[in-house]
Amino acid sequence: MKKAFGLPIGLGALLLAQAAQAAEVAGKVVDPAKEWDHLWHELLIDIGIMGGIFAVLAAYWIYKYQAKSPDDIGTAPRSLSRAQMWAWAMVPAFIFMADDFFLAAKGWTVWNIYRTVPPNALEVKVTASMWNWEFEYADGTKSTYYVDAKEGDGLVVPAGRPVVLRMTSLDVIHSFGLVKHRLKEDVMPGRITYIWFLPKEPEKTFVTCVEYCGTNHANMYAPVVAVPPAEFEQWLKKKANKA
Repeated sequence: MKKAFGLPIGLGALLLAQAAQAAEVAGKVVDPAKEWDHLWHELLIDIGIMGGIFAVLAAYWIYKYQAKSPDDIGTAPRSLSRAQMWAWAMVPAFIFMADDFFLAAKGWTVWNIYRTVPPNALEVKVTASMWNWEFEYADGTKSTYYVDAKEGDGLVVPAGRPVVLRMTSLDVIHSFGLVKHRLKEDVMPGRITYIWFLPKEPEKTFVTCVEYCGTNHANMYAPVVAVPPAEFEQWLKKKANKA
């Protein structure tokens, strides 16, 4: 019993150890968005192949067994042996289960990447409220974006460096959605949730609340601006001087 009980614990420890290294391989940060896209493409290929096989079989059977005249009467197939019945039931089941387990394992790997923050990540505190995002950096600098006035910088980050977001809400449940980087994480009052992403190059995207949070939910968005590291440091100093 002890060995049987220890086996899942050992496997769990092994998975956790692999998760600790999932986001960083040979000193190089793995982009979770890229891994998400790769998994999605594998899923589409998987569904396409299986769907194609079933479509071909269905078309073949419809053609082969179609009634040739109104007087055609179908006949039952010959009886199968017990071994044949088990084979027809279990072989397809094992094939589909193996495929499902494979995709589930790949999904678990991607999930571990999202949950394992690289050690050199820039940490930003995110506070959500109806209907606004506020971003606070380690030195106390705060940034936001006012939708009505179209003013504010939003979330500014250095390109090429991982960014981890520690998030909470002041009122209701919101959800931090950054489509470009394949992010979606709930932001809840009384709890701190987190997610990280890798802005690989300078660009401007937008974060939106992707969970209905009230009458002005559609306007709860802010720019996410990735800039060169030197420009990011200048921006921080400029914000600090204004404060």
